[in-house]
Amino acid sequence: MGTLMRFLPIITQIFLWWAVFDSVGGTSSDDRVAGYRFQNVVAYYLLTMLSRAFSSMPGLASGIALQIRNGEIKKFLVQPVDMLGFLMLSRLVGIILAHKLAYYTVAAIPFAFVFFLCRGFFVDGWPDAGTLAAFALALVLSLLLGFFLEASIGLIGFWFLEVSSLLFVYMLLTYFLSGHMFPLDMLPAPWNHLVAVLPLKYLAYFPSAVFLGKITGLDLVRELCIAATWVVVFAIVSRVMFHRGVKRYSGYGG
Repeated sequence: MGTLMRFLPIITQIFLWWAVFDSVGGTSSDDRVAGYRFQNVVAYYLLTMLSRAFSSMPGLASGIALQIRNGEIKKFLVQPVDMLGFLMLSRLVGIILAHKLAYYTVAAIPFAFVFFLCRGFFVDGWPDAGTLAAFALALVLSLLLGFFLEASIGLIGFWFLEVSSLLFVYMLLTYFLSGHMFPLDMLPAPWNHLVAVLPLKYLAYFPSAVFLGKITGLDLVRELCIAATWVVVFAIVSRVMFHRGVKRYSGYGG
C-alpha cells in the first residue's frame, strides 16, 4: 500500500503540468515553457524520482544524531571501525544484498510499470550509450553527495542535542532546490544563477537533465567534475566534523 501511495504525487504532478501547458496552448502542441514541452516535463519528473531514489538517505542524519545522543556511537570509538565507512557500506549492502532486496524488488515493479505506461512522454527517444554512461555516473555521484550531505547534518549532533528542525529545513530546501519539483532552468535570473552554484541540483536535476540531453559536450564534462568536487568537499567536511566532534564527546556508564 505504501508503494502504491507513492504514485499519487506522480498523478498530481502530471495533471498540474497539464493545466499549466493547457493554459499556454495545449499539451499536444509545440508550445514550450522555458524550453520544455509537456512531454519533456513529465519525463523529467519521472527521472527525478529515480534520481531521488539514489540520492535520498532516509534516516541517516537522524540516526547519526540519535546514536550521538544515546551514546551508541561509543562502539565506533572503541572498535577499529570507521563510522562513516560502515554507514556507507551498510547502505550499499542493504540495497544490493540484505533484507531490503525484497522491498526494492517489489517497489521496482510498479515503477517499471509506470515508466512503461509513460514511455510515450520520452518523445526525444532513448539516449545514446555515452549519455547513458554519463547518466549512470551522475546517479552514482548523487548517491555519494546525498550520503555525505546528510551525514554532515547528522554529525551536527555533536554540538546540538536536536537536529530534527535543521533536518526539516534541509529536506524542504532540497525538495525545491534539487529540481525535484520543477526543472531548475525554468527559474528566472538571478535565482537560476544562485541555484546553479549550490550542490543540491546534483541530487535530482542534474541526472535527469543529462538523460534528457539538456547538458552535453564540454558542459557535461564540467558539470560532472563539479559534482565530483562537491562529493569530495562534503566527504572532507563530514570527516572533519566527526574527528572534531569526537574530541568534545563524553560518554558515561556502560
